[in-house]
Amino acid sequence: MSASGNQGDEGRRPHVVVIHRWRDRYAHYEAYLDHAGHSVSYVTTHVGLSGVPAAAAAVTLVDATDELTLVRQAVRELAARFGSPKAIVALKEDDLLIAAQLRAEWGLPGPTVDDLIPFRDKLEMNQRIADRGLPVPVFAAASAPGDVQDLAARHGWPVVLKPTQGSSSAGIRMLRGPADLDDVDWDAHGPLLVQACETDPIYHVDGLFRDGRLEAWRASRYVNTCLGFRDGAYLGSVEEDDPAVLAAVGTWAARFLSALTDKATVFHLEVFVGVGSDGAIRCSFLEVGARVGGSEIPFIWRDLHGHDLMEAAFVLQLGEQPAKGTPGRDEVGGWLLIPAPAERPCLITEVTPMTGRQPGPYAESLLAPGDILPAADAYYEHVGGRFRFRGPTSADVEQAIRTTAADFRVAAEPCPVETPALNPTAGEQP
Repeated sequence: MSASGNQGDEGRRPHVVVIHRWRDRYAHYEAYLDHAGHSVSYVTTHVGLSGVPAAAAAVTLVDATDELTLVRQAVRELAARFGSPKAIVALKEDDLLIAAQLRAEWGLPGPTVDDLIPFRDKLEMNQRIADRGLPVPVFAAASAPGDVQDLAARHGWPVVLKPTQGSSSAGIRMLRGPADLDDVDWDAHGPLLVQACETDPIYHVDGLFRDGRLEAWRASRYVNTCLGFRDGAYLGSVEEDDPAVLAAVGTWAARFLSALTDKATVFHLEVFVGVGSDGAIRCSFLEVGARVGGSEIPFIWRDLHGHDLMEAAFVLQLGEQPAKGTPGRDEVGGWLLIPAPAERPCLITEVTPMTGRQPGPYAESLLAPGDILPAADAYYEHVGGRFRFRGPTSADVEQAIRTTAADFRVAAEPCPVETPALNPTAGEQP
């Protein structure tokens, strides 16, 4: 019998499967879909289990939500209990293609694999941008040292080597000269891309793209870089309030997204923003995901701007259209991540709360001494400290971010505890 051929679905509540991996409430699933009128089942990991709503019809644990075989089997077993799924939703970047593949197998609406590949395969996305004649750093596929040396011979060192599929800067390396090629593991992260190094500041643009335009969006400048965070530096972000910068970024963001899709898409776009010799603001493409930005972005959009990007992404994966709306712009938001204080998993031994300080964050997410920071796949969630900021100007928010980063303290010691391996149904909860 085919996956979509389960019998006995008539008369049952519609069954929706959510592939989930966060511990914190990045998504308010119970607000997006009536869990009383639907059988909403969840496929998650041990770490993500506490983030599942209490109203879930069932929860099935897997070792990893980005392993197609495991998740496919979990969905089949849930379908045997609750009927064929009417929708399959996954909001974390690494799970998007898994959900799309399963939607195809079950004949369900929502973004397809073909829709998502330009947002997941960095070689494909860069090629599409370049084919439109839009500004993007020079790039090439790289499978051996010679590919990197060829590009560096034409455009100079340093260069950036990155997996064509990945997230949270995993596997990305800055190569400063030929000697750095000796340490590259060419098979560790799958296909690779080499790119000329761009030195302009990096911005992220988040929102909803629909009908060829940015329907709802905010642009933010990184304080430090995502790659630097992997190497132990703090990572911050502050929403931009300069009208000239916003005008330029908004124009180029719409062009970049139009090169990749003509469908409604929630997006997290990264661009380089600088000033040319003529004084004009310039933008070039870095990369983009068809998903809500990570870290504190969904929280800040809800808290400060009254707009839930996670809900828009959820609705799109149901094959429907989100309600129209634009985020409020009365306050400037920002966020800060502090790296893990020791190799994960680790036992937190000291932490300094920062809320209530001036300048300081309006909200924070911290573990307490005695808690274990897990080696979970939601990389930017499980860190040394997460903070959210609000203020009247970008300068005010940036000052609060830098002050908090300087004053915050967190310590940990190695911890041998790891989550036991699970088979797809061993952790099933009622």
